[in-house]
Amino acid sequence: MERLIRGRVWKFGHNVDTDVMAPWNTISEPWETRRKTGLHIRPECVERVQPGDLVVAGRNWGCSSSREHAPENLKLLGIGAVVAESFGRIYFRNSIAIAFPNLACPGIHEGCEEGDELEIDVRTGQIQNLTRKMSFQAQPFTPEILSILEKGGLLNVLRERLGVAAPDSTGSP
Repeated sequence: MERLIRGRVWKFGHNVDTDVMAPWNTISEPWETRRKTGLHIRPECVERVQPGDLVVAGRNWGCSSSREHAPENLKLLGIGAVVAESFGRIYFRNSIAIAFPNLACPGIHEGCEEGDELEIDVRTGQIQNLTRKMSFQAQPFTPEILSILEKGGLLNVLRERLGVAAPDSTGSP
């Protein structure tokens, strides 16, 4: 995991649920099919997102179901992180499990506009809006969550604890 994430903002509103990120009828589809339907409320985002771009959202990002494909789809799109006023609890836990940084930050929704450039220090929670010359303080991650993020997710933490090597690209240990 990169300590500093810098990218362009894609701004979303409040109460964006996991069905927007991973519609229920696509979760068993291959990634290229899922890609076209993720974030369907903003199809231009899916078409134009660049690796490292950031989502800034209002309250309750990722509410609703426990669909683990929601943060996975965002990560596969190349989104570097999500910064929101608050998160649905299960969505947030699923994000940490796959080492996808999501930071809760009061005031971020009002302090950013579409296209702004942000720099996020994942370890401290410091966020700089480089376009507007504003600073924000997100809720810092606990040492345990930082460890999971730095190790690449919960599966890698378990592999380390069990002394099992990660599978190679063919799926063999």
